Parts: sequence; C-alpha cells; structure tokens
Amino acid sequence: MNPNDFRSPEAGQVILTQNGYHAFIPVPLPPNLVWSLPLIFALSEAERDLSRLAALAGAFPFPRLLIQPFMRREAVLSSRIEGTRATLAELYTYESTQLSFLELWDDVREVHNYVTALDYGLERLKTLPISLRLIREIHEKLMHGVRGGNLTPGEFRRTQNWIGPAGSTIMTATYVPPPVDEMNQALGDLEKFIHTSTEIPVLARAAMIHYQFEALHPFLDGNGRVGRLLMALLFTEWNILSQPLLNLSVYFERYRQEYYDNLLNVSQRGDWEAWLRFFLRGVSSQAQDSLVRMQRLEAIRTKYEPLVKSDRNSKRMGAVLDFLFARPILSAKQLAESVGMPFKTARQYIEKLAKASILREVTGNARNQIYRADEIFGAMDNVQD
Repeated sequence: MNPNDFRSPEAGQVILTQNGYHAFIPVPLPPNLVWSLPLIFALSEAERDLSRLAALAGAFPFPRLLIQPFMRREAVLSSRIEGTRATLAELYTYESTQLSFLELWDDVREVHNYVTALDYGLERLKTLPISLRLIREIHEKLMHGVRGGNLTPGEFRRTQNWIGPAGSTIMTATYVPPPVDEMNQALGDLEKFIHTSTEIPVLARAAMIHYQFEALHPFLDGNGRVGRLLMALLFTEWNILSQPLLNLSVYFERYRQEYYDNLLNVSQRGDWEAWLRFFLRGVSSQAQDSLVRMQRLEAIRTKYEPLVKSDRNSKRMGAVLDFLFARPILSAKQLAESVGMPFKTARQYIEKLAKASILREVTGNARNQIYRADEIFGAMDNVQD
C-alpha cells in the first residue's frame, strides 16, 4: 500500500506497523460533512423514492408475497459482486431439491447462505439490536460450509488482511485495513455510532456505516457481503422499510468499479460527497426498480385470483399460489412440506396450475420433477431493466 495515495488526514491516518507494512485507520464516524446542493438534492430524491416504496409496501394487498423473492434477488447480486456466478434460477432450483449432485454447486450454496444469514438477521432483530455480536452471528451463517468457511466464521480476524489484485502481497496491496488492535477499537466506535442519536439523515448514516465497515474489513472473508447485508438490517431496524425490499446490490454490481472506487476515494482523499451521492443514487434507483417489480407481482397475483375463488378449497389454493411467489421454481415435495398438505394433494394442485399454464415442468424427468412459474419468475429475474 502506497501511503502517499492517502492524502486526507480528515479521513484517517496511515501507520507504519512493527512488521514494516503500512495500514490505514479511518477516523471514527461521523465525518465533518459539508452539505452541497447536489448532495442535498440526491438525498431528497432518495428519500422521496424510498417513501413511495414504503407506502406501497404498507398498502400491498398480498404482503406475504414480497419478502422472499426480494431477499433472493439481493442474495444473488450481492454474491455476484464477489465473483459468484450463480443465477436466481439456480438458487431456486437448489432450494427446491438440494439433491446430492447439487452439493457440488459451491456458488449456489454461497448464495443460499446469504439468504439464510439475512433471514436469521431479520428474525434476530426481534430480540437483539444491530451490534457486533449480531454481525458475528450473521457472518457465521454466511460462511458455513462454503469457500472461506475455514477462515474463522463468526469471529473477527486475529491476523492482518489486505485488498488488492490477485497475487498481491501485503506490501503491494491497494489497501490494508487497520491492524487487529486498532480494528477492535474502531469496531467499538462503529457500534456506538450505530446506536447514538444524531441529526444526520438516516440514509447518509447508512452510507457512512457501510463505508466504515468495509474500511475496517473485520473478517478474513465475506466482508463485502456482510457489509451489504447490514444495510438491509439497518433499514429494517430504523423502520425505513418494514421488509428488505431494496436491492442495493443490484446497483452496486452494475456499477461495481465505481462502487469500489468511491469507497477507496473516501480513504485516500476524504471524498465523502462522491460516495454519499453514489449511495443515494443507488437507493433512489433501486427504490424505483422495486416499485415496478411490486406492481408486476400485484398484477400477476390479482390475475390469478379467479382461480383461487373457483377452487373447492379456495383458502388452500390461495396458500399454494402465495407460495409460488416465494418459490417460483419448486418441487411437489417442497410444496407439500411448506404449505402443509399430503404429497398427493400437492401433486394435484401442481397439475391444476400446469393446466392453467401457470406452472410447467422443466426437467423432463419422470422423477424428481421441478416446476417453474414463468410469469412470476420473470417479474423478479430481469436484473438489468
């Protein structure tokens, strides 16, 4: 790491360690921020679009349809930033079968762990506020049984790490986060900032927290995913959104290099405004995207309502259709276990939905068949529109 690249004392300091390498220690939050007119405008736009999303979510007629597809979309794109190539279809297929041959799909298992970690975090928030303890617990869920799972999952690092191109060393790295002692002190400061009352707008606070967490890089692996997962939990704990409907990772993945550059420029140049404006544009963009997807899902579910009303057991048919929105790629066994019905009954409902052209079998197998609800899946899978 070249200490001459880090030119802003207001952002932090570069130290020369006893082992002869340089490391960066960010100053505690919050920064001394000047609110320019472009930054104020970006904040206003993000708050407006997020308020619209929250309002639609609050009035959504089928609230149970929302959380699962948005969680899985976020998991796929957050993991993709780190080089994982699993698709949304592969994630749903893995969850519908978990057959032995799929155990070899390391990328899919990593994405599935992201869903598990986010689900766990949301449930844990009912009894434990966002804290270093919760962050460690989430990391353990994220890293369980996957690549990097041998790198002390659920524990903050006890050795130095660094960030740089493949093959780089600690001496040639682009960025070296704080040594362990300084990192632990900074993590304590970050936890205090999360819980300290402040007049800083919540979206700006979230952006600051995300930068600080990435700058500290407290785990040996999984820092990026935990940092982005933390945003969903913060938005929930702060009552910005009642459900994790904002797929910020879609935006970060689309503008991946700009994402990394803006984070690094805070450390090197103290350029908080550029990072905040980038983050706020992402909030605005993804809030608008989620609005469109929610409207698609609502229209599809409303179109299916006559099928519910015409069924002999309309309550059960409604539950089956609702499950399709959470799992648009599924097996009969998965449907039976999740909705609580005999396997034979689940097969009958699948046949009804196939006859109505809502489901189609996609494997061509006589056994272990998988079905896909194309219209529902398409409402969530078009990641670039």
